[in-house]
Amino acid sequence: MTDETKIIKGAGGGPSTPPPPYRAPDTLHSRQFATVQDLISEGEIEGFATPSKEGLTKGTTAYTNASLKDVFLDDTPILRSEASNTDPAETDFNFKDVTFESKFGTANQTAMSGIPSESRDPTFFNVPVPNNDNATDWAASENYTVGNIVKPDSGTIHDELVFKCTVAGQSGTNEPAAFTSDSISIGDTITDNGVTWTVHGAGLDDAVTRQVTAKAPELANADAIIVTLTWPVIQKLENDGDIRGMKVKYKIQVQYNSGGFTDVVNTEVKGRTGDPYARDHRITVTGDFPVDIRVVRLTKTPTDEQKVNAFNFTSLQEVVDNGQTYPDSAYVGLRLDSKQFNRVPTRKYLIRGIKVRIPGASASVVSATYTQSTTVVTVNNNNHGLKVGEAVVFTATSGAGVNGTFIIQTVPDVNSFTLTSSTSQTVTTSNCTFASTPTVVNNQAEADTLGLGAVSSFGFIHYPDGYIFNGVMGAAVYTNCPAMCLLDLLTNKRYGLGDHISPNFDPSNPSDTDLYQNLDLFSYVAASQHANALVDDGTSTGTSEARFSCNVNIQSPKEAFAAINDLAGVMRCMPIWSAGSITISQDKKTNASYLFNLANVGESGFSYQGSSLKQRHSVVSVSYFNIESREVDFELVEDATAIAKFGSIVKQVKAFACTSRGQAARLGRAILFAEQNESEVVTFSTSIDSGILVRPGAVIEINDPVRAGSRRGGRVVAATTTTITIDAEAQTNLPALTDNPTISVILSDGTVEVGNISNITGAVITVNSVTKPDGTTASAFTSAPNVNSPYLISSTTLQTQLFRVIQVEEQDDINYVITALSYVEAKYAFIETDDPNFVLPERKVSILNKPADPPKLLNTKEVTVVINNIARSKLIVSWEPVEGVTQYLLNYRLENGNYVSQVVFSNDFELLDTVKGTYEIQVFSYNALLAVSPNFAFDTFVAKGKTAKPEDVSGLTIEPINEQFIRLKFTQSVALDVLHGGRVYIRHTNQTGGAATFQSAQDIIEAVAGNSTEAIVPALAGTYLLKFQDDGGRFSVNAASTNLSLVDILDSITVKEDREDTDSTPYNGTKSNVVYDSNIGGLKLIDPIANASGTYDFVETLDLGGTFSLELKRHFQGVGFYTGDEFDNRPDLIDTWEDFDGQVADEVNAKIAVRTTTDNPSGSPTYTAFNDFAHGTFKGRGFQFRITLETSDVAQNMNLQQAGYFATMPSRTEQSSVIASGAGAKAVTFTAPFFVGTSGLGNLNNFLPSVNITPQNMATGDFFELSSISGTGFTVHFKNSSNASINRNFTYSAVGFGKGG
Repeated sequence: MTDETKIIKGAGGGPSTPPPPYRAPDTLHSRQFATVQDLISEGEIEGFATPSKEGLTKGTTAYTNASLKDVFLDDTPILRSEASNTDPAETDFNFKDVTFESKFGTANQTAMSGIPSESRDPTFFNVPVPNNDNATDWAASENYTVGNIVKPDSGTIHDELVFKCTVAGQSGTNEPAAFTSDSISIGDTITDNGVTWTVHGAGLDDAVTRQVTAKAPELANADAIIVTLTWPVIQKLENDGDIRGMKVKYKIQVQYNSGGFTDVVNTEVKGRTGDPYARDHRITVTGDFPVDIRVVRLTKTPTDEQKVNAFNFTSLQEVVDNGQTYPDSAYVGLRLDSKQFNRVPTRKYLIRGIKVRIPGASASVVSATYTQSTTVVTVNNNNHGLKVGEAVVFTATSGAGVNGTFIIQTVPDVNSFTLTSSTSQTVTTSNCTFASTPTVVNNQAEADTLGLGAVSSFGFIHYPDGYIFNGVMGAAVYTNCPAMCLLDLLTNKRYGLGDHISPNFDPSNPSDTDLYQNLDLFSYVAASQHANALVDDGTSTGTSEARFSCNVNIQSPKEAFAAINDLAGVMRCMPIWSAGSITISQDKKTNASYLFNLANVGESGFSYQGSSLKQRHSVVSVSYFNIESREVDFELVEDATAIAKFGSIVKQVKAFACTSRGQAARLGRAILFAEQNESEVVTFSTSIDSGILVRPGAVIEINDPVRAGSRRGGRVVAATTTTITIDAEAQTNLPALTDNPTISVILSDGTVEVGNISNITGAVITVNSVTKPDGTTASAFTSAPNVNSPYLISSTTLQTQLFRVIQVEEQDDINYVITALSYVEAKYAFIETDDPNFVLPERKVSILNKPADPPKLLNTKEVTVVINNIARSKLIVSWEPVEGVTQYLLNYRLENGNYVSQVVFSNDFELLDTVKGTYEIQVFSYNALLAVSPNFAFDTFVAKGKTAKPEDVSGLTIEPINEQFIRLKFTQSVALDVLHGGRVYIRHTNQTGGAATFQSAQDIIEAVAGNSTEAIVPALAGTYLLKFQDDGGRFSVNAASTNLSLVDILDSITVKEDREDTDSTPYNGTKSNVVYDSNIGGLKLIDPIANASGTYDFVETLDLGGTFSLELKRHFQGVGFYTGDEFDNRPDLIDTWEDFDGQVADEVNAKIAVRTTTDNPSGSPTYTAFNDFAHGTFKGRGFQFRITLETSDVAQNMNLQQAGYFATMPSRTEQSSVIASGAGAKAVTFTAPFFVGTSGLGNLNNFLPSVNITPQNMATGDFFELSSISGTGFTVHFKNSSNASINRNFTYSAVGFGKGG
């Protein structure tokens, strides 16, 4: 292919417009730096967390770089956590040009450099820094001498480099390739045939040098010199108009007292600026004055006017640094570039804090033998119990062994371990001693070595197994043990309470005796051992952490009391001033140290007080400092049971010095547990012998018979190491040997030991095994308890109460008042176990809350009783009383319904108004705390309720009264529900014999009271039938009956006999809800369900023509019947059916009533109300009759087959007194009219009265004529024998029927 110009043509559109020239951004700006010093801590600290955890050595580059991971500017670390500690990449830094220096608070630390206290006025030069290119082009096969300077003949990409001959000789035929290599740098050597070249910066012999001389004696020499360089412009103009940046390399050299120059800065400026750009360099003075500062331009000065990058050595400024060393203060210095911050950023530092002293070697010093080969020391001791990683204090008592504290390197077997000595030698078997000593675990590697498993936080103290504190404190190391931090705060004179707690301590002549003279060291070490024990950290990953850690930065002054309590509270401790020293009492599992019962407390006994339920919280929100996010975080702990009872009641808590979520959660659980289970306070008084021994924080045992329900404590009458004779044996409830009884006693040295009781004979108690305070056992007490010392007896079913003393107050010279808070020894497992199913073991401190036994011999019977004149059915449930039980819970239910509960305060219960059905009955016992027994007595009883039918009527007799009434007598019912609220039904039927039934009879009178023994009833021929009915409507099964045959004692006439059933159209009168049914031949209710009663009015009105007394007798014949054979025909509940087969329909009735008027019935008469009758006398002229049918069972109806009445009038005799007839016919009017019949009845004058005249003073031949006899009177005419009218006296008697008026 030949070269040719290729033209790409467009589609037209006119001439093209060239793009505007490119201008590079102005990237160079003068910068300012801020220097910040932060005080981290008073006292020496371990250092920064990351390098300390990784075991890096202070002062090394790796330590410094790792520290930058723990320095946070505006919550961002300077160096990313994943960066290499030895060689971090530039991209690993979140901030550039940050200078960092730290001091760790040692007593002899040096001052921090770069922190000026005095800056002298600068000296200005403003001298250009040249680079005259005096190098010649390299030539082939040229003889060069030392000092010749060349540059590559072929051109170079290194304008700032030249090559100086350092070994003379002849050059090669070809230019060295290294001249144009991009990898060469200043100081490299290049071999060129016989010549050796050294790489130098351009302008090798061109530089600006200025001298700083020593100052006057009264002025300090400069610690540093600030060199200021200035570039007016840096840029180059391309031929196409673009403006771009440039690069200028330079270096700064220092010479001390003419001792030769050395490079201290070798750097470059790269970029573009159209404005002056200044740069400072701080040169630390490390030699003697005078000091020469030389600035060397390495990049040659361009000759092209389009390239501008010249710069000036502008000024020098001497700086005198702050010489303060701030001994015993840990602090940090930072120099920050203002280009990255528009303000001074917030700073946070993750450190391992102050070093505090920890307990020294164990008091248990073990004798052993050892050998040494090179540096390996092998110690031999049977069953030493130590493990790799633990520390021991080794002391050679013979041989040449080196004494000191060593870490166990290996454990070949249970009888030996090895150490590494600093001295290599050979030692044959020799004697030694060793004692284990606590160590701080700083990282996972150390934890692995000790076999502690995965640990999530470090800085805790590891105590070897069996460690016993000997009273000597060890060296100061970093630890976050709260007990040791508190101990340090109390004794440090610089930032703590040392001036008050340890006034005699002299730091220049330190003595631990003076330092800890007012402190109970053993209590702090015991608290430390508990605090540093590993527990699950709650992350569900199987990792653990120290139970309590103290990680806090106290930045402001605090009152001593508050500071001590805050630190003590971290590990749930209470500081106490006791016996002239400050001790701490920790809330941890503790054995009881004293015993109390009514024998060694005041007359008032024990007083208890609890918190209000409303004051108890169900949710705790614990705030703590999250070390990962470096912010305050919250842990929410909930008590589901309490929430269900009281709702969500939240308590806000700030966890002081806490950075662990697990520790915050444990604090929340401890608070919730205490509020729900340890809120009771007991107060009592005691004598001086007990009061001076008991201290706050101690756990005490109490037997209070009032609460326990049993006396289980008193005083010792006599004792040996295996037998205790107790007081008041008769009043003491001694447990059975099968109840695992124990006896707690106080020995002569004040310790409490617990013996297992093996025998009880009277007041003598024998023990065969004893548990000591340290948990070990023996066959007998260490010593015999003193006489009159207190004792307590405990067993499986009744244990003592446990309380932790919170206050002991001297009341007077001989009495003390003790206040204690309830103590649950099993709570610690709950607090440290994040298990919602954790079940707290129950401590049985009272038999009053012991579940009571259920009742026995439960019996149920049913009776009927009378209450307020009402018979009521009831069940009487009774049982055998349970000893000690005064209250029972009775549940009952009927026919598998819901149970009904009733609290009963006796051993029986009456259930009123029971009904027919099966009752299930449960009876529980309540104990004294009103907890029900787990089991119950049970009974099933089939009750009849008031469903039983009354007995039959007996002893029925008839006693005539008159022609209208008889008296029925019968034996009173024995059924209470008849006597009270029941009735006696008396019915009558015209039938006799087998045809006469209760079902076919009708009520003759209203039912009488159930407690009646007689009744007066109308006299009717036929049969009387009687039944009892109870208050529930149930009848006797059988009816008692008696017959009556009437004998006419007096004459009477039948005025009218009316039968509605015999009319041509039966029952043709007015009907309401009744109908005549020809199929059954009787009158019946149309629909008993719709209307349970109905009436029938007779067709005819009886008119006597005048007002007379009329005797009426009813005529009924009927029978009850069920309306259908199917269940659907009986809408009422089947449980109420008395007659399931529907054979006896005796819930129906028929009755007849009459109403009368004295008016003419044919006119507009006024009638009385209807009155029921069976046999009775009524007065009136007009009579109307009505039949009523009714049923009390809508499934039953009445078939009234015959219905009517007999109207009769009895004969009557009217006698007069003496009447004078006068001379003529005498008309006599009856006192009361007689009935003589009516035309309407068809018997007018059929019943004229018979009149008998009895004359007086009659002469011979006298006679009388009787005429005009009517119902109202007659006419009598006396005549003599001459037939002449005469006046005679007479009387009359008239015999007729009825009595009008």
